[in-house]
Amino acid sequence: MSMPLTNLRFHIAFVVILSVATFASAQSPFTLEQVLSSPFPSELVAAEHGSRVAWVFDAKGVRNVWLADGPDFAHSARQVTHYNADDGQPIASLRLTADGKTVVYALGSELNTAQESANPKSWTKGAKQQVFALDVDAKGAAPRLLGDMGCPEEGCEDIQISPDGQWAVWSAKKKLWLAGTDGKQPAKELTVARGVAGQPKWSPNGKQIAFVSTRDDHSFIAVYDFDKNSIHYMSPSVDKDSLPRWTPDGKWIVFVRTAGDQQKLPLIPVRPEPWSLWIADVASGAAKPFWRSGDKLEESLPELTEDGSLYVGEKQRVVFASEQDGRNHLYSISRGSAAVLLTPGDFDVEDVTLSADKAWVIYSSNQDDADRRHLWRVAVAGGTPPEALTSGETIEWSPVQTGDGKSILCLGSTATSPAMPYEVTAKGREMIASQALPGDFPSSLLVTPKQVIFKSEDGVTLHGQLFLPRDANGKVPGLVFMHGGPVRQMMLGFHYMDYYHNAYAENQYLASRGFAVLSVNYRLGIMYGRAFREAPNTVWRGAAECKDIVAAGKYLQSLPEVDATKIGLWGGSYGGFLTAMGLARNSDLFKAGVDFHGVHDWSVFLTERPYFGNLALRPPDVEAAVKLAWDSSPDAYVDRWKSPVLLIHGDDDRNVPFSQTVDLVQRLRAQHVPFEQLILPDEIHGFLMWQDWVRAYGSTAWFFERTLKRGEKIRTGD
Repeated sequence: MSMPLTNLRFHIAFVVILSVATFASAQSPFTLEQVLSSPFPSELVAAEHGSRVAWVFDAKGVRNVWLADGPDFAHSARQVTHYNADDGQPIASLRLTADGKTVVYALGSELNTAQESANPKSWTKGAKQQVFALDVDAKGAAPRLLGDMGCPEEGCEDIQISPDGQWAVWSAKKKLWLAGTDGKQPAKELTVARGVAGQPKWSPNGKQIAFVSTRDDHSFIAVYDFDKNSIHYMSPSVDKDSLPRWTPDGKWIVFVRTAGDQQKLPLIPVRPEPWSLWIADVASGAAKPFWRSGDKLEESLPELTEDGSLYVGEKQRVVFASEQDGRNHLYSISRGSAAVLLTPGDFDVEDVTLSADKAWVIYSSNQDDADRRHLWRVAVAGGTPPEALTSGETIEWSPVQTGDGKSILCLGSTATSPAMPYEVTAKGREMIASQALPGDFPSSLLVTPKQVIFKSEDGVTLHGQLFLPRDANGKVPGLVFMHGGPVRQMMLGFHYMDYYHNAYAENQYLASRGFAVLSVNYRLGIMYGRAFREAPNTVWRGAAECKDIVAAGKYLQSLPEVDATKIGLWGGSYGGFLTAMGLARNSDLFKAGVDFHGVHDWSVFLTERPYFGNLALRPPDVEAAVKLAWDSSPDAYVDRWKSPVLLIHGDDDRNVPFSQTVDLVQRLRAQHVPFEQLILPDEIHGFLMWQDWVRAYGSTAWFFERTLKRGEKIRTGD
């Protein structure tokens, strides 16, 4: 008897799921669910006064706010919100009022181009991104809604709390919105102003808000005055002003200025982006520059550190980041004097904050440990070498100091222990909220990856992490992993970003399944200097970084533990692009691949720009640029693509358009290239639901098991 089509589809899906489940339990000493089970911490913040800190835990997709109080952070840690579902609604922009009694946060995802918040659970009524407040010391208190947010892009959430804790301001729908933290009145538009308002900052007395008013090809620093119900601008010009920072006395604003847009510039050449630091008299709006970069490429506005690492420290010394010597370093300057280099050496600075008294800069870097992060501090005024706060085979990031100045806390991990919050102590660090770690997390069963250093064919030095399976019998298949970004770096331990924390866990799982995995930090990545990150002839201008992937594959082939005939590769986003490029141009080397939401045609991003159809605005080299972008894309080499691929993509992706995978599939079909697909309806780029990570990574391991280990043939065109 024939089976109905709907039942047949269900049967096939059930068989695949059953096969993956059987595979998952057959060989590995731990399950994929176990290695992905740890609660990932983020959003670590400290109250301005006292010893209270807060952070977000994402435990199997269930996000909640946690608190801890000094001096006994380890035993005071507790959960204060009580969300209980893997529903794809992230918590972002966590803030504490100055007294630490109220937390404010955004719940839900940013908007897509259709002005829809992500809804990976496919709720019939949709989803919203909203702002909530919770009085954490009030028994039985529930989060109260302050208003809708709806950020237009990933990571744009920026809630700012007034100094007295009574008000919250944030940007949404191109405007600034104001709400009382008591939630008694709905949020209202702060003021009507042209342009897109963002980057709000309260004045020290809470009577003014500085913000950026972006107006296409230029932007202003604006100040809204509550007493006068007025807006005035700081030295408006044709240029782009950003990153407003108040001085402690509230009389001045420091900001960054870069050039406004110029039309008809050629696309292919890479040009420097000179910048300058300005200081404005808030009362008059008059501003003057007090520091200018040079006009060389390495002196361009740095993009490595969050918010430009621009701070105003004690005695109004300004701390800023610059790559003028080729590495991302911190400098400080006071008006009328020369800038002082605070962090000399052959390393890069990443996370940056000021101490509670604004006398010290606390930061993370890879000084003396290229493939990890540790914490350091240095006096704002300079004059003394930086002091190491952590060291060894651990990894630390996101430092904060408590408002009373007595404690420094951070997030951290190791090669075999996942990310958790820690207090930095004289002995190193002490874990906070250890009770949140699942009892069956398989730390003792994980491998410690080995640092490997090798060269690409054109002489570029590359770093990688090699995961070798324990007790392997005979030669094993090899896998190359590429991170996304591309401005990222994989490390010798669990990562500080949730996306790559999961990827590190997957590499551990693949090693447990009998694969040798080489995670390669290809050119374009961070922490090896600007010249490495901004390497020539890369991305759509030539894709020279593909040489690094080939070099990684050949390095695996050279290992005595690896079967040189069974090399695969996988990665997400930019790593998905490199996966597709490896399969399209080097199917002789790479015998299978898994491509998570990769870019497959760079030329589309050039032709979609507003100027493309406007002859008056078109760059003179647009045709040459489009051809170069096409020649740097996997789509251009589909006729050479022979190896099977698994394509994984969420169709509400806000980073890489889903159409990139749709288009590639049609080209693969035309060339009879074997492929499989896992499409996640309503899911975004960085999957919001834990169960989708489990599905995607389980499918990845199963695909490599079948193609590389068992030698099974994938059906062409499925």
